[in-house]
Amino acid sequence: MKTKLKPISRKVSAKRAVATIAAQPVVPLKERRLTFGGKWDYAPAPEESRNYVITPRHELFINGKFVKPRSGKYFPSINPATEEKLTEIAAADEADVDKAVKAARRAYEKVWSKMPGRERGKYLYRIARIIQEKMRELAVLESMDGGKPIKETRDVDVPLVAAHFFYHAGWADKLKYAFPGRTPRPLGVAGQIIPWNFPLLMAAWKIAPAIACGNTVVIKPSKTTSITLLRLAQIFQEAELPEGVVNVVTGSSETGTAMVKHPDVNKIAFTGSTEIGKQLAQLCVGTGKKLTLELGGKAANIVFEDAPIDQAIEGIIAGIYFNMGHVCCAGSRLLVQEGIYPKVVRKLRDRIQTLRLGNPLDKNTDIGAINNKPQLEKIRELVQCGVAEGAELVQSSCTLPERGYWYPPTFLTGVTASHRVAQEEIFGPVLSVMTFRTPEEGFERANNTPYGLSAGVWTDKGSKIFKIVNQLRAGVVWANTYNKFDPTSPFGGYKESGFGREGGLQGLAAYCRLD
Repeated sequence: MKTKLKPISRKVSAKRAVATIAAQPVVPLKERRLTFGGKWDYAPAPEESRNYVITPRHELFINGKFVKPRSGKYFPSINPATEEKLTEIAAADEADVDKAVKAARRAYEKVWSKMPGRERGKYLYRIARIIQEKMRELAVLESMDGGKPIKETRDVDVPLVAAHFFYHAGWADKLKYAFPGRTPRPLGVAGQIIPWNFPLLMAAWKIAPAIACGNTVVIKPSKTTSITLLRLAQIFQEAELPEGVVNVVTGSSETGTAMVKHPDVNKIAFTGSTEIGKQLAQLCVGTGKKLTLELGGKAANIVFEDAPIDQAIEGIIAGIYFNMGHVCCAGSRLLVQEGIYPKVVRKLRDRIQTLRLGNPLDKNTDIGAINNKPQLEKIRELVQCGVAEGAELVQSSCTLPERGYWYPPTFLTGVTASHRVAQEEIFGPVLSVMTFRTPEEGFERANNTPYGLSAGVWTDKGSKIFKIVNQLRAGVVWANTYNKFDPTSPFGGYKESGFGREGGLQGLAAYCRLD
């Protein structure tokens, strides 16, 4: 005889649910955390920074050893989230740069350029594996030194660093296949200068292809973010990279100028502002140095009426807020087709209220600290200028920490192409929102800046994507996504965003003499 099961009524289920909820322990009010809109926030989940010891003083890395600067001068490295001093960094002068270049030249002539490609590749593979082993430490140091959220350094930056060394290790013994019919030869000593926004990743972008092609390197990090590159130098020691193949000189702009002017440097690769890039280009005129410049940007996200709007909102958030606008390709301009403008602005206003700002070492943090005080003042000045010119300000209602350099998620509506905030690179969590009617007006507005580094297109029609991409004067265009990087893909800009490419075969060509 079969037993017929009776369905449980909704009334009984509701009673049981109430009883279950009532049985839960009561959390004291002072321990509860509410986010904007009345939603419950996550409990704090910070990395324990005390597990990663930062030595009180960092020296220069020259000829495979850490050495004191000739001048005996050091400058502080400040945690932008707390304004506390993390360590002291050596300040290299012209004599230190000369010593580093000579070490790189010896290593190039006696060891590295003569080494078979397959042997060079082994060193790059070894470096990549050690980076993988130390990913946690490198991510924490990058967040403490630069202010970026740990989930970005941990999940994006450091994995890409390892990927670049792996990728270029594979090319080290295959360069003749990369350039059929040509004979690739190394250039010699490469001088490299990297910015504060992606210190470790920019170093990998430049060091990996340079040494894979048989060159040696002298590299200078930003004055405000030097720690992780010096930690990478320790990894070079652990990998037993031959002495002098990579040298790290830290310091101010004078250090970089000494490197560019040095007569024994064959190649300059610079990532930074357009203004400084122009000055470096003038210094290289008539010297015979090869030059690669990756400069400023004012990228546009173009959202059409047929776009997947929720997906586009997340791409916009990832492109400008999650990285605090730290990337030069940050989508700091948003061009929205008029028919969906009210809906996009409403969703964007609601979304920024859910972003969590605070301790960069907390895994729950979306918005970290601005890298340095002068940059914070520039962000404030540009936003105030935008409001004075008639734009409407929309900001998150989050509470800013008492110490550190912080700016809330912000966007401006009613912006026109003539506004400074729509033309100048801002490097902060600030978005300028504008409208357009037709696709032609959309790409014309997107191109209406001195820059041409990157752009994003959001639409469900593939034919429209191809049409718009062919009209955009940008080195990189993402379709229905944003800020996706891969070592196999070249990256670089047009117009005042520089010239030359990094990554992929084009990036290899920048470090070769093709006969």
